[in-house]
Amino acid sequence: MRRAAVAIAAGAMAVSLAACGSAKESGDNADSTGSAKKGDDIKVGLLLPENATARYEKFDRPLIEKKVKELTGGKGEVVYANAKQDASTQNQQVDTMVTNKVDALIVDAVDSKAIAGSVKKAKDAGIPVVAYDRLAEGPIDAYTSFDNVTVGKTQGEALLKALGGKAKDGQIVMMNGSSTDPNAAQFKQGAHSVLDGKVKVGREYDTKEWKPENANANMEGAISALGKDKIVGVYSANDGMAGGIITALKAAGIADIPVTGQDAELSGVQRIVTGEQYMSVYKPYPQEADVAAEMAVALAQGKSLDSIAKDKVDSPTTKAIPSVLVPVVSLTKDNIKDTVIKDGIYTVNEICTGKYKAACDKIGLE
Repeated sequence: MRRAAVAIAAGAMAVSLAACGSAKESGDNADSTGSAKKGDDIKVGLLLPENATARYEKFDRPLIEKKVKELTGGKGEVVYANAKQDASTQNQQVDTMVTNKVDALIVDAVDSKAIAGSVKKAKDAGIPVVAYDRLAEGPIDAYTSFDNVTVGKTQGEALLKALGGKAKDGQIVMMNGSSTDPNAAQFKQGAHSVLDGKVKVGREYDTKEWKPENANANMEGAISALGKDKIVGVYSANDGMAGGIITALKAAGIADIPVTGQDAELSGVQRIVTGEQYMSVYKPYPQEADVAAEMAVALAQGKSLDSIAKDKVDSPTTKAIPSVLVPVVSLTKDNIKDTVIKDGIYTVNEICTGKYKAACDKIGLE
C-alpha cells in the first residue's frame, strides 16, 4: 500500500475546512476519558463495517495500520475486526475490544444508532472512541469523514451536467444507500438539494445494506414501473450499487444513460473508462485514514486534539465533537490520470487490463 499512501497523506493536516455543526466548545475531550497518559506501546482497536466494498480491506485497514506504526515508532498495535455488515456482530466486537483493554477505538459503524450502547461501554471503560467515516451515536470523542452532503451535491451536479437538455425529457431513478447509514441520508440530502426541481424523480429507493444485488432488484422494479424509454439517468450513491444497476439496465436493453457512483472502486473506474458509468466520487482514503490514526493515537496517549481537529460537528447524541472533514473530487474519464493514478491509488496497468485497453487508449490512458 506504499504507493496508495504517498501522495495525499502528507497533506492531511493542510486542509482548510469550513466549520460546521455547533460552535460550542466542549473542553479537552482527550482528558475526559480518565485514561492515564501512555507512551508509544499502545493498542488501537479498528472496527470496520463490511468487506464487500473494496475500499475497507484494500485501503482503510492497511493505511490505518501503517500510520499507527509510523506515529508510535513501530511500537503501536492495531487490533482489527470486520463486522461483515452485521450490527450485532460489531457490538460484540466492541465488547471484545473493551475486554482486551485497547487504548483507543476507531469505529466505522454498521448501524450508527445500534452502536451507541457499545460506544458508551467503551467510554465507561476509559477507552476513547473515534467515529470513522460514519458518525456513530453515543459519547464519541472524535470524528473524521468526508463532507457527505457535498458528496451528494457533487453526484447530483455531475448527473445534471451529463443529462444536459434531456433533464426535462424523462425521469431519473434514485438509488440511495442503506437507511441504517447516516452518511446515506446526507448523500441523499445533498443530491436532492441539486436535483429537485430540475429533473423528475420517477422512483427512489433506500437500498438495504448497500448491496449491489438489492440495487439490481430495485432497478429492475423501476424499469418495470416506469418503462425503459422513460428513464434518462440514474443517481447511484456508490460504485457497488452502480454495478448492479448497470447490469439491470443492460438486461433491459437500456444503454447510454448516465449513472453516478462513489468510492472510485477499480471496477467503477473501469466502467467510467468504457462509458457504462458516468462518474464516481473520489475520496482520498489515505488522508481520512491518516487523520483517524492521528486522532486515535493522540487520544490513547492522553493528548489534546487541538492541533488535529479544527472543527466541531454534532451527532444526535453528542455535541461539538472534534472533527476533520476531508474534501472530495468528481471523477470522470477526463480526470482519471490527475486523481487516482496521480495519487497512486491505481496504476494504468491495473485499470487498463485486456478488455479495457482499447477504451483506455481512446481517452489517453497509456
